[in-house]
Amino acid sequence: MALTTDASPLAAADAALADSLFTAVGQLRRHARRLGGGPFPAGALSGAQSELVRLVRRRPGLSVAEAAAELALAPNTVSTLVGQLVAAEVMTRVADPEDRRVGRLALTAPAQERVERWRDRRASVTAGAIAELDAADRVTLERAVPLIARLAAALGPGPTDTTDTEEPRHHE
Repeated sequence: MALTTDASPLAAADAALADSLFTAVGQLRRHARRLGGGPFPAGALSGAQSELVRLVRRRPGLSVAEAAAELALAPNTVSTLVGQLVAAEVMTRVADPEDRRVGRLALTAPAQERVERWRDRRASVTAGAIAELDAADRVTLERAVPLIARLAAALGPGPTDTTDTEEPRHHE
């Protein structure tokens, strides 16, 4: 899939910057994962399951529909993931007291503890690397984080149609 059809030098530079950004973010995530390990044994959870676990850790009590919208997945896909994670005793699905048709998601206590330990370990490793940056690079990084978050928000949620043949909108 081509990033742009505009052949202008600015468009080419923007496409190159986008590619560099995805490469750098992917390297950061991979290195942090290698150094910080993972909350579950390697291969225990699929990438989509892990992403759902991270989302529910950040936002306990969200519904399947809310999780689907956040992850840009079809609700039936998220429902399947939830079923798998419930069976693996990683997640719980409890009926909403105001609308029993809505399931609210939470991590089980053991899963929550594992994920928190992993998050703390990953943050500690990354903080150690940040501490080695010089002051100017640290300021640049502090300014870049909100900008990257705004860029991510500008991309918006991806398509929820699982039959879409285009590349996913998020890359590692």
